Amino acid sequence: MSTAPQLVVHHDKDLMAQAAAARLITKIVDAQASRGYASVVLTGGRNGNGLLAALSSAPARDAIDWGRLDLWWGDERFLPEGDPERNVTQAREALLDSVPLDPHRVHAMPASDGPYGKDADAAAEAYAAELAKASGPENHGPVPTFDVLMLGVGPDTHVASLFPELPAVRETERMVVGVHGAPKPPPTRISLTLPAIRAAREVWLLAAGEDKAKAVTIALSGAGEIQAPAAGAYGRSRTLWLLDAAAASQLPRSLYPPASP
Repeated sequence: MSTAPQLVVHHDKDLMAQAAAARLITKIVDAQASRGYASVVLTGGRNGNGLLAALSSAPARDAIDWGRLDLWWGDERFLPEGDPERNVTQAREALLDSVPLDPHRVHAMPASDGPYGKDADAAAEAYAAELAKASGPENHGPVPTFDVLMLGVGPDTHVASLFPELPAVRETERMVVGVHGAPKPPPTRISLTLPAIRAAREVWLLAAGEDKAKAVTIALSGAGEIQAPAAGAYGRSRTLWLLDAAAASQLPRSLYPPASP
């Protein structure tokens, strides 16, 4: 069942990144206090990396027990290990290399020079198996119930590597798929599907900048998920759109409160 989206609009992208980082620290600390660990799905791109950089410099980051944090990815560019375009490479640079994570709890998606070679579909199956292995009896299916799953929203309304009208956004059974012929480079990717995304307790959609304004408006105006994948991304208990004023600039004012400080 979908949860109604809640909107938080910040003055600019830097404030948005700082506020989202503070919000994420709180969520992780709360989850660790209640059951000993937390599970988060990271997103790449401008806003995902901006949040990680803000988290890296946040004084409160030391409240997190980094050794009891499970990290997953919503999608990945299917490129060789260490390629600067890979989401995991960028995440390591922005944050992960500077905090004491347990390497066994950092679940990067396979690289194109890894054990599955150039076979993105086999790599996607392997990631699905890794998710299934981490899913316990308390979860509702073949993926863990992530505490927070973050997604950047593309100018075309894509989230993860689920692009409008492409086969991946129509997937209803598999949790992870190989994506071929993506409309932005590189064409080959690995992505969680909408069913996997919807397993999360909270889904946070991040969008900043005027180039995202049209996509935000389309996704929040009742568009279908095949044409606007962001419209199909929602959490079990909460769906949060974290925006800056520029990304929210085309929304009807009735949809959101005045900008948060």
